[in-house]
Amino acid sequence: MSGLLQPIETAEEFGKAFRVSRETLARLEAYAALLTEWQGRFNLVAPSTLPLLWHRHMADSAQLAAFVPEAARSLVDIGSGAGFPGLVLAILLADRPGFRAHLIEATGKKASFLEAVIAETGAPASVINGRAEAVPAFAADVVTARACAKLPQLLAWARRFAGPQTLGLFPKGRGALDELTVAGQMARLDAHGVPSVTESDAIILIIRSLGAYVRH
Repeated sequence: MSGLLQPIETAEEFGKAFRVSRETLARLEAYAALLTEWQGRFNLVAPSTLPLLWHRHMADSAQLAAFVPEAARSLVDIGSGAGFPGLVLAILLADRPGFRAHLIEATGKKASFLEAVIAETGAPASVINGRAEAVPAFAADVVTARACAKLPQLLAWARRFAGPQTLGLFPKGRGALDELTVAGQMARLDAHGVPSVTESDAIILIIRSLGAYVRH
């Protein structure tokens, strides 16, 4: 997939854009329905973004799947919120043998929502209700986070879940290059950005060997 996607307004348009199976699309539709239902009680996503759910949240998360290595079997999503991107990736990669996403979320109501979606969809994921800095450290193959923190803080959390070969996948918007410059003052990063397919001024920051970076 290359270039910006046209605005995705429906599940059918999402399915065509990302070429997902009917079964996968049905799971994502169940996810979307639960999000709409729970949004009426809890503030899971910004209300202004709910009409743009399939583009702003589902597609924005789904584009990361192309960068998850074929050999990856574990993913940590820091500050998962309503499950973007970690739960979307778990559903998209559900057919990969042994794959599991660990969704770290500090807010109890959001953690409960994530558990409800996992129960409904059968996604290969588990919820860790806690703050990233307090969760017992363990190494995953991929660490991701979306709209969670600026890069220097995000790296401090992410390295707790990184081994020497762990890949970092971080969607970033305006100011991403400035964040990378600041982070570069505290670490030597093997990092590069690729353009987002959902927003013209956004990138996906890809950091290789996340756990091996050296602090100054």
